[in-house]
Amino acid sequence: MTDTLNLGPVRVRYAPSPTGDPHVGNLRTALLNWVFARHAGGQFIVRIEDTDRERMVDGAEERILEALDWLGLDWDEGPGKGGPFAPYVQSERKALDKYGDAARQLIANGHAYECTCTPERLEQLRQRQRAEKKPTGYDGYCRNKSADELAGEKAQGLASVVRFKVPLEGEVVFNDFLRGPLTFDPSLLQDFVILKSDGYPTYHLAHIVDDHEMQITHVLRSEEWISSTPRHVMMYEGFGWEPPEFVHLSILLGPDRSKLSKRHGDTALLEFRDKGFLPGTMFNFLSLLGWSAGDDEEVMTREQVIEKFSLDGLNAAPSIFDITKLEWMNGVYLRQLGVDALAELLLPELEADDGLPASISRPLDKVFVTELVPLIHERLKVIDRTEVSEMLSYFFEDEIELDPAEVVQKGMDEATTASALESAAVRLESAEPFEAESLEQQFRALCEELELKPRQLFGALRVSLTARRVAPPLFDTMVAIGRDRSVDRVRRAAGLLSGTGARA
Repeated sequence: MTDTLNLGPVRVRYAPSPTGDPHVGNLRTALLNWVFARHAGGQFIVRIEDTDRERMVDGAEERILEALDWLGLDWDEGPGKGGPFAPYVQSERKALDKYGDAARQLIANGHAYECTCTPERLEQLRQRQRAEKKPTGYDGYCRNKSADELAGEKAQGLASVVRFKVPLEGEVVFNDFLRGPLTFDPSLLQDFVILKSDGYPTYHLAHIVDDHEMQITHVLRSEEWISSTPRHVMMYEGFGWEPPEFVHLSILLGPDRSKLSKRHGDTALLEFRDKGFLPGTMFNFLSLLGWSAGDDEEVMTREQVIEKFSLDGLNAAPSIFDITKLEWMNGVYLRQLGVDALAELLLPELEADDGLPASISRPLDKVFVTELVPLIHERLKVIDRTEVSEMLSYFFEDEIELDPAEVVQKGMDEATTASALESAAVRLESAEPFEAESLEQQFRALCEELELKPRQLFGALRVSLTARRVAPPLFDTMVAIGRDRSVDRVRRAAGLLSGTGARA
């Protein structure tokens, strides 16, 4: 492999079909195209390929552009931007008859023909081929029909498509940047449709016409397109056009090494946004799927990725979409945020209707939320509304729901626990200074006085204050809750134990 930046100005494109929510695999392709363009000082073009009208999904185009925008993948030409080769939506280009003109050009130079075969004939052909245990596919029935014969059939109302005339001999050779020269036998390919009877092009024709007109220099796409590339190369030759450089990217696999799909969990990019992943995290993580900077550094800014990028760093081996690694990386990015920035992210999640309990009044005190951030900073992997609200709700609630049995620690009973908590409440009332480090020293001394292990007293206090066995550092929690509320909660827990007969 050699980097092809010396081929001149780089123009790459991301050309999604609006047939559903943008998949992380598709956005990985967009990202690598974008990074390549920015590294090379070239152009990144967005083109919407909406010629498959039956599979189009309402709102999909908008979500595609939204995903690009969230990742920070700005485009130089495309929807909303325009450009010298507008329009950048294929249905709008079809209205200009760009694809019909191209199909007629191929017919005129002998590389395509009209086909009037009916769906019924094609189905009968498939059934016969299956019965004879032959490969199914078009048999070239209309390949050599005369113009008069075709005109007569069309006059009878038969609809026609345009098929590309695949060479019956020779071989098709093209170079894939990651895999080198690849050779295919064209005789294994049947004459394929390039223009449908409704005038809409198939992908094979549309993207070639558009890539040529838009002067695309490099096509970075999934390796799943390798099997279709011989068709594309033959069509470029049929037009007499120079094909772009082909770079077929590695496929994405789930942790079980099967093709990444919905059964592995979330696969739509915007689902990760909605689950609290940061755009910087997703950019960094996706850039490393199939590419390496050649060093051990994994956490990089987008500026670093752009600077280090090279086509030589791409790898043809499949890439594993590891959600555990993604969560780890998002945690790193969250910890890199300043306290104020993280508080800005947390505040709307906590104030949402499905955030903190409805009993907690809104708006929240931003200063107080900011003070709480250091307590959970290290535990955060994602900005998940439910998880964050669960982590912090007891800081805002006047009263917490307490299970007395949870308060009692191993090796203690209700009586000793209640007595220890009352002693702790007395110590809290008089503790000076009311600061985490000092409180820890004072309560370790109290453990010695009560002949308790720190884990026993501290565990009982933690549950009394938070109603949870796992919470932020105990004494930081005390400070955040405040002296008066801490005393009240500890005394309430002691009272609940005194009034129950539950055993540890």
